[in-house]
Amino acid sequence: MRVSQRAQRIDPFYVMEMAKAAQVVALAARDTDKPMVFLNIGEPDFTAPPLVQAAADKAIRDGRTQYTNALGLDSLRERISAWYGSRFGVSVPARRIVVTAGASAALQLACLALVEAGDEVLMPDPSYPCNRHFVSAADGRAILLPAGPEQRFQLTANQVQAHWQPQTRGVLLASPSNPTGTSVAAAELARIHNIVNTHGGITMVDEIYLGLSFEPAYGQTALAIDDQIISINSFSKYFNMTGWRLGWMVVPEVLVPVMERLAQNLFICPSSIAQHAALACFEPDSLAIYEQRRDAFKQRRDQFIPQLNAMGLTVPVMPDGAFYAWADCRQACARLGLADSWAFAEHVMREAHVAITPGKDFGVHAPADYVRFSTASSLADLDTAAQRLRQLLEAA
Repeated sequence: MRVSQRAQRIDPFYVMEMAKAAQVVALAARDTDKPMVFLNIGEPDFTAPPLVQAAADKAIRDGRTQYTNALGLDSLRERISAWYGSRFGVSVPARRIVVTAGASAALQLACLALVEAGDEVLMPDPSYPCNRHFVSAADGRAILLPAGPEQRFQLTANQVQAHWQPQTRGVLLASPSNPTGTSVAAAELARIHNIVNTHGGITMVDEIYLGLSFEPAYGQTALAIDDQIISINSFSKYFNMTGWRLGWMVVPEVLVPVMERLAQNLFICPSSIAQHAALACFEPDSLAIYEQRRDAFKQRRDQFIPQLNAMGLTVPVMPDGAFYAWADCRQACARLGLADSWAFAEHVMREAHVAITPGKDFGVHAPADYVRFSTASSLADLDTAAQRLRQLLEAA
């Protein structure tokens, strides 16, 4: 059967390939004294708070399970709008908010609406792999620009200016980022957006980890800069609703009917049950729980990353948000006689029973040098993982 060139351009999601291998090893190790510790998937170990779960139950009992408007429930769009005001001090009218089937659907809609065949979109390397594939699925081309620790693994305005070409359509950034947990400074983002604007381009910012910002210098939405920026967000990370598949984006008002038309045809609407449940995310009791959990994620970062640094798995930039550690594994590879991050991740999985993610997914410029640890697991699991890694390296 002939497969489209579009489909062939999409690389495997190596995070999931490694996760499948880890599950096989975990099954064999489950009854041993060293069960697998999973630090490979970017998923909170917390689930939706009680009020959110209760709201989902009530929606089902009340039969509120039919299609909604393609843009999402008006009441949910209003709640999200109010959250921008209370959390960030930014006025975001509900009419500019498009509720989607996860942030992935938001990115797909944005790329399909704005990227033509042959258009190029500038992105940092490293970055989340699916983001570049959304561009590719719209017949565009993601241009990955090397972004090292000296620039917090983020694009700079100078890079954007230097690499802008006639076929460049815009930039797709993530702040805080997966896999690095680093953000773009507000002033630098403003400079980037000014350059993009000057060229008549688009600025898209993936802000799905924005609620999990830890440092005062960061944590402001890109929407504070300009209402022409397209912001993508999600109920998965800060709101702990990964499998509910619910997200949103904020777009300039002129794009709302465009997004609605595409959503109607491609998705019809997001899950009605998830939408009714998400209304309870913004109740004071739920928000208090989310803030407690944000503090827990920060504590995990603060306890785990120094342990990695001490054993030579250096995290060159302390994450200011999200729940990842992007660690340079070259010293560890040399010590163990391993070729690269993929070999290191496999070795750690099989010998220490710790599942991590090699850098192969996240870029093309230095994928062999880095591995990603998810710090979304409990402190106990993180301490166990650190102990096993330390023992493995000390025995080498």
